[in-house]
This record gives sequence, structure tokens and C-alpha cells, in this order.
Amino acid sequence: EVESDILRRVRTLLREVDGHHPACQCDRGMLRWTLHKKIDQNPSNSSILVRILVKELERAERGDFRHYIIPLLHTLMYTLIKAPCISDELCGRAYNFCKKLLTLPKPFCTIGLDYAIRLKTERTAPGTLYQRMVISEQSLKSDPYPYQEKIFIFADPELLSEVICNALVTDMEAAQVSQSPRACMCYVIIHAMQAALGEGCNITGLKNSLQDMPTSDVEHWFQQVVAAVECAGNRASADRGQHAVRLEKIYHAVLSSLQAASLFPPGAAPLGGLQGTPLPNPSMSFHLWTEDDQLWKELVLFIHPVSHSCEPYCLSQDLDNFEIQDMISDCECYKQTRFSVLSTDSGIERDLPAAAEEPFGPCSTETEQSRLQRKGGIKKKTSPLQSMAFLQAGCNGPGAKTLVKPQRRPGIPPEPAAPLQRLHTARIVLLGDDRILGRLAQAYHSLRKRETRRVFLTLRLNLQFYYIPVMTGQPNTLAVADHAATGKEELCEVARYLGRADLWYESNINTLCHMIPKLATMPSSPSKHLVTDPFITDVIAYYVRMGTQPVCFQVYAVKIFFNDPAQEPAEDVFLTELHTQVQESIFPRELSMTKKKTTLDGPGIDLTITYRKVVVSNRAKEQKISLHSTGLVMKAIPTDEAEDLVCLNVNITEIVRINNLSGRSFSAVANRLRTRSIKIKSTEQRPFTVCLDKDSRRTYRNVISVEVSPCLEPSYCLQKTRTMKFSLNKTEDVGLVKCMPKSLLLPINTFAGIIQ
Repeated sequence: EVESDILRRVRTLLREVDGHHPACQCDRGMLRWTLHKKIDQNPSNSSILVRILVKELERAERGDFRHYIIPLLHTLMYTLIKAPCISDELCGRAYNFCKKLLTLPKPFCTIGLDYAIRLKTERTAPGTLYQRMVISEQSLKSDPYPYQEKIFIFADPELLSEVICNALVTDMEAAQVSQSPRACMCYVIIHAMQAALGEGCNITGLKNSLQDMPTSDVEHWFQQVVAAVECAGNRASADRGQHAVRLEKIYHAVLSSLQAASLFPPGAAPLGGLQGTPLPNPSMSFHLWTEDDQLWKELVLFIHPVSHSCEPYCLSQDLDNFEIQDMISDCECYKQTRFSVLSTDSGIERDLPAAAEEPFGPCSTETEQSRLQRKGGIKKKTSPLQSMAFLQAGCNGPGAKTLVKPQRRPGIPPEPAAPLQRLHTARIVLLGDDRILGRLAQAYHSLRKRETRRVFLTLRLNLQFYYIPVMTGQPNTLAVADHAATGKEELCEVARYLGRADLWYESNINTLCHMIPKLATMPSSPSKHLVTDPFITDVIAYYVRMGTQPVCFQVYAVKIFFNDPAQEPAEDVFLTELHTQVQESIFPRELSMTKKKTTLDGPGIDLTITYRKVVVSNRAKEQKISLHSTGLVMKAIPTDEAEDLVCLNVNITEIVRINNLSGRSFSAVANRLRTRSIKIKSTEQRPFTVCLDKDSRRTYRNVISVEVSPCLEPSYCLQKTRTMKFSLNKTEDVGLVKCMPKSLLLPINTFAGIIQ
């Protein structure tokens, strides 16, 4: 009965992927969550679910139902991570299936390779995946696995109501109310023991022993377990049996460390069988996006968390990167880990001023330390050699060559340069519609430019972006203004594109678009702080854990010229849309001329449009047209997932004059063209407005000309400029530039990416 019930739930989940599930639309997205919660309530059924999922995967491959493979694979891996114990035979079947996916196109081969590597490690050292996930997500200190992760949830207060933001914060606090570092270390110990020893592990006695221990002892056994699991997982010749023997020794040592173990002898297991170990929700923080450089500041604080005395100073001032570095170096907690600051002195003691020369004495330790601090140096611009580290980090593709240190002595082989380890991973989750993605594109472009000037985050941080669409039913003033010009469906174009490309994203994430506002407006229960299964937080955790395949969107650069010659041109970027509209004249003289012009030529202005036409051969074919128009819309998100993402669809509303017997009339004709770069100019210098990413806050007025082109990667521009100084051919890319990404792409993670 249990197996048939689980099979029915899995089949219902697949019907939802097909879109044939008869349930209400508002309940979509709950099936996967309820399936995992059903297994959490009875962990002994994990093996049954794994066996069913493997059978369904094999059936999908035989029947050529490829769109089932990725949802089933993610469900399988999530179950394996949370399961208390899975047999080697079942892990072997899942591993063999993942190897079969290597013959399929992307993303099947990419996901199959990733999961095959994980399953191979899990077969050798059971519990490795769970242990690594908890250590990184909770930032537990561990030398064998020093990685840390954190989820940053960003919401625009102008787009989401205060009720929704408060509901999200409450949901996150309820999910993390009982997640102390001590509890998480106990979870790792218990899960590792049960995964390796199976039903022979006395879970009740182990829990009692850990509960009565002081925190220092719990941390000691935690480090012992982590070292044992990582040692077995990283060794190619490790044996599953040897790993179980080593953990069994630690298990007996833990049980015998306290007198409470006499109630539960090491060899006696309780009658309950396998018991589940909770998977703690990852560390999350909620941020209202109020400052332009707030994203960069939070990332800096994640890598170098300052003390409480320094935190108000950091968050209260608009600091650039140099000021942040000085602030961090002045904090007591970072005197040992601060990075060097360039100064004008040579670093040689004899070059110091005479006033600094003081005799050393037996009690002059503090004086010596303060003298050697070297604070207050004059910072210089980054040298080309220092910038190379950033450029090399930007071209880690397959064609990149391994850099080696120069050979110092004859006969001694050169030592390979130690690879830079990025121990921190920041997972940025955006809540809202296309307008917050426009702000993300701005912030990402600014971050890349800042990193080009001086490297800080690039070498230390993995940056991952996630997007959850949220459409509020009761928008505020700004949203009302934007809704008047743009329909609700048009505000979530990116989400609709991702849903068409990835069916699992459509089922699990796009369903939150209207569910989050609905749950936020529901009356809260008196015991809300005791909620153990917060739905929104669980879905966000599942998304960031399993969504590893990025969909890269082209960021477009726009240069805006104004009718006032004294005003400098504005430079900006956009991700989804650029909209132009005829601007109403303010001055009476211009207003009278506009009325006369409208009577003769109809509403609108004369525009000259120069663009590069997109052709099949991908050759540049420049065209120029002149027309009378009321405005145009450039859309960067295609309506079909099969279309090219690096292409602008420009819809122009042209006004055509018609002469007939009844007199003169005008009609609007829709023209459409596809291009990658375009220039728009008002022929008669009559101004128009430009709105970026459907956000009324990003509207430019008194515009007479606009130039749009794909935004270039700042590191590419820097290296290109340097290469051109020494290259005879100024157009072709040579040297390191060939290996570097040319365009600035914004990657948004999904479960499958774009299926080829």
C-alpha cells in the first residue's frame, strides 16, 4: 500500500509537469513539497521512493520522455541527500543511469555528470552530500571542508507591499528558530553514523549522549566525523567497508563517553528502525533594496564580517571599495587576514624616517607592532600585473591555459601556481517582477566595473543568481503607474520565458507568483513561531540547492543624448525592455508648433533609425530608415525559447498619412525588426522620453538620440584597450582577449537551463 501510494504521487507529479493535472491552478507547486514531507514523516520509506524514481527514470529513457528526466533526477537526488540510509545497490543503479546521460545533449549530460560525481562519492562515503550541504549552508568551521554559503533575498520595497515583506521575514525566522550551530553539528554526526552503519546504529542512545555532552565535546566529535567522511570521500581507492569501520569506532567512543550509554548498549538498536535527521534550512537574510550599491556592500560583509562596533559605520555611509578596505583593516578582527594596501614606501626599514627609529627593548613589543603596521599609505592605481589576476579569473573556460611560476634555477622544474579557491558562495534570490531584474542588471554591471578597477570579490566569491516572480494583488503607487502602461503579464516576461524553457521551474517557482501574496494575506495563527514546515522557505531552499543550470541573458548598454548640448550623455543598461514615447511640449511656442505639425503629418515625430539587420549568415548588414512614429518598444526577451537570446525585437508604431476623397487621415502601422545594435535619432530635435525595464523610476526626458548595443564585459574592454597599444591590427582579438567572454551576460539559475 505504501509503495502504490508513493507511485501514485510520483505519477501525479509527472502529469503536473505535462500540464494535465486536474487540480486547481492555485494548488500547483505543492505536489513536490508534499511528497518530500510525506517521506520526512516516515524516513524508512526513502528507499521505496528512490527505487520508484529510478524505475521511472529508466522508463522515461526507454519511452523517449526526456522532459521527465530532469524533474525525476532532482527529486531523486534530494531524496538521497535527506535519506537516513540507502543501500549501495540502489545508489549504484542511480549512478549507472546518470552515466547514460553523458551521451545526451545539454543540459542532460551536464546534470548527469554532476550527479554521477556526487553519487560516486556518496557510494564510497555515505552521508557526504548531507554533511557538505549542512557545513556550507550553516557556515560551520571545518578544516577538511572550509566552504561557506549564504542566501541573500532581495526585494524592492517600491514593488512589494509591507505585508508581503513582513510575511517573508516571519516565515524565515520560523524556519531557523531552532537551528543553532550545536544542533547542526549533532545532525551531521547522527546522519553520518546512520548512513554508514544503517539499522545497526542506536540512534536514541547517540542522541542522548550528544544531548548531555558539553558543546566542546560535541564539536570535537563533529570534527572527527567530518575528517573521517571527507577522507573517505576524497580518496579514489577508498572502500565503503573501511569507512564504516572507522565511523563505528567513533560511534562506540561517543556512546561510551557518558554514563547514559549504559541504558542503550552499543550493540542494541531500538525497535524503531531508521530515524530521519532533519535537514536544516540554509542561512538566509532578507534585504530591502534601498541603495544602488547595497548588493556589493552585503557581499563584502559576507566575506569579511566586521565586528558590531564597525557595522553601523559601514552601513551608514556611502563607501567605495577603498574605504571599505580601510574600514576592514582597522577592525581588530581582521588584522591577521587583511589584504595588502599599496603605499609609496619601499618596505625597507632603513628607508623609514629618523623619527621612526627607536631602540628595541625587552618591553617594546607593542611599540614594534604599531611601528610595523604601515597605516596611512597613499594608494595608487592598480598596476597591470595586479589586474591580470582578475582577467585570468574571467577566462576560466576550457581554452584557458594553466599559468606556472617562472623557472628560477636551471634544472628545477617550475612549480604550478596554486589555484585560487573560492570558499564563499553567495546565492542572490530576487523577489519581484522584471523591474527588480533591471536593477540587478545595473548592480551587476556596476560590480563588474568595480572589480575591473580593483579585484576584491572575484577571486574570493562564487556568485549565483536566482529569480522568484512575485505579483502583488494590491500594488502601491509606483506599481500602479507602471501597471497603467504595462499589463500584469508583461511585467513577468523573464519568468514566463524561464517557465517555457524549464518545465520544472514552471511547476515549482512560477507558481509562487500569486501564491506568496496569497499566503501573506492569510490570517496568522497564534502559534506561528512554532511552525515546523514553512512552505515558502522550503521552496526557496529547494530552488537554491537544486537549481544549478544558468540561463544567461544579454545585458544591453544604452547611451542617451539630450536636447541640451550642455548636458552630458547618460549611460545605462537594461535587461528586458526599452520604451520610447513622444514627449509633450512644455513651452507655449513649441506647443503651437507641435499642434501645427500634428495637423500636417499626424501625431508623433520624425525618426531616423540605423540598425544592423540580423541575418542567417550572422553577417553585419547595416540599414537606415526614416519614418514618422509615436514611439517604439525594444524587447530583449524572446517570445519563444527557441529564439536567440542575444537579439532585440523592435516594434515601431509608424504613423502613415492617407489621402482620400473625404480628406486627410492617419493610420498606425506596426513595424517589426530584429537587430543587435540600433541608433535612434529625432530628425527635428524634438524630444522624447526613454523608459528602461518598465520601471518609471528609470525614465529619461528631453532625449533626442539613443544608441543601444550589447553591453561588453568590463574586463574584456580593459584587456582589449591594453592589447591595442601593442597590436598592429586594431580590430581582431589577439592574446588573452581571445579567451575572455566578450559580452556581459546575467546568469539566472534554473533546474534545467535551456534544453537543446
